[in-house]
Amino acid sequence: MDKKSINAWCMYDWANSAFATTIMAAVFPPFYRALVIKAGLPENIATAYWGYTTSIGLLVIALIAPVLGAISDSTGGKKLYVAFFAWMGILSTSAFIFIGTDTWIFASSLFILGNIGFAGANVFYESMLPHIAKKNDIDQISTKGYALGYVGGGILLVINVLWITKPHLFAMPHTGFALRASFFSVAVWWALFSIPFFRHVPEPPFVRKPDSAPNPIKEGFARLSSTFSEIRRYKQLLIFLIAFWIYNDGIGTIIKMATAYGDEIGIRMTDMIIALIITQFVGIPFSFLFGMLAKKLGAKRCVLLALGVYCLISIAGFFMQTALHFYILAFMVGMVQGGSQALSRSLYGVMVPKQRSAEFFGFFSTSAKFAGIFGPLIFGLVSQFTGGSRISILSVIIFFIAGGVLLMRVDVDEGIRTAHAEEALTEK
Repeated sequence: MDKKSINAWCMYDWANSAFATTIMAAVFPPFYRALVIKAGLPENIATAYWGYTTSIGLLVIALIAPVLGAISDSTGGKKLYVAFFAWMGILSTSAFIFIGTDTWIFASSLFILGNIGFAGANVFYESMLPHIAKKNDIDQISTKGYALGYVGGGILLVINVLWITKPHLFAMPHTGFALRASFFSVAVWWALFSIPFFRHVPEPPFVRKPDSAPNPIKEGFARLSSTFSEIRRYKQLLIFLIAFWIYNDGIGTIIKMATAYGDEIGIRMTDMIIALIITQFVGIPFSFLFGMLAKKLGAKRCVLLALGVYCLISIAGFFMQTALHFYILAFMVGMVQGGSQALSRSLYGVMVPKQRSAEFFGFFSTSAKFAGIFGPLIFGLVSQFTGGSRISILSVIIFFIAGGVLLMRVDVDEGIRTAHAEEALTEK
């Protein structure tokens, strides 16, 4: 694959990371909590409702991702699926400008649709990684995508925080207007910087099997059923999926709940956004560093190292009191977030048969999304029933420990051999 195509693939991370930073992590959670509190509900319930809202969107995409992946592998057109879900996310995000000051249910609905679009597009975008990367380059390309995501999301977040803190300098009448302008800018950014992906990344080669069913939906469900029955053949992949399911739940919970938690304990929005900007820009060199470190230590050991750091973050989060504490934890998250997720993606990619990549990345996405349901859900429930979120943030450590223990059992070399054997059988 030529360099232009690889760079264009990585640029989609730049494009959609604006949703992950401004909407999912930084600006929208405190905005959403303010809507719930304005409706007369207490602080901890507002945090809990944000957790429930994130879980619902993940549940929907978790249910449909493997079926869509199987259909994509049966019919081709991975880029078409990326486009469909990306535009769902872009249009839903642009509609955030219509959220009123007391319409938290409407805000929940738009966020759920946007999250489905964001996550659904990623299923097919990530499934193209094994097609554009050689085995020896997959870790570096995956981490490069995450690094560019940090740059893109970070730049727009800096712009958004300037708008929100100094709206009059940008001819904006007030902070409320600046908040909605920030949400709309995410949609524009996502659409604009997706163009290189759709122009320069070729559709992966597709050859319909002679025995394929004429109905793609029927074929998709049939292949999904077949994958479930054959999953025992991919023992190491299965163990990795379960491990990823668990530890990525912890990572996702920290990403989605950090500013809601900070807002609840009294940290100003400006401080939280600055801290997340720190996360973004610390993540850039550390994502590349993890890619280089993986060549020496292997992707698996690097992910385990990151999980150890996340355990420390969870413990420190319980004792957090000030904005300085939030800054320090944001720096620590930036050190490991991009590297752990990028290497997890590439570690999975080397154990996946290429001809079933979308189907198997559908399982990968399902693992992440189903897991992602439980983290925010548990966080919200603990917050609701204990009257605060300190125990919630501490409970996340369970996901990192359990996921790390399972990951230690994965034999990556055996998983690669199994995938290659499957590819060889298909080519005959």
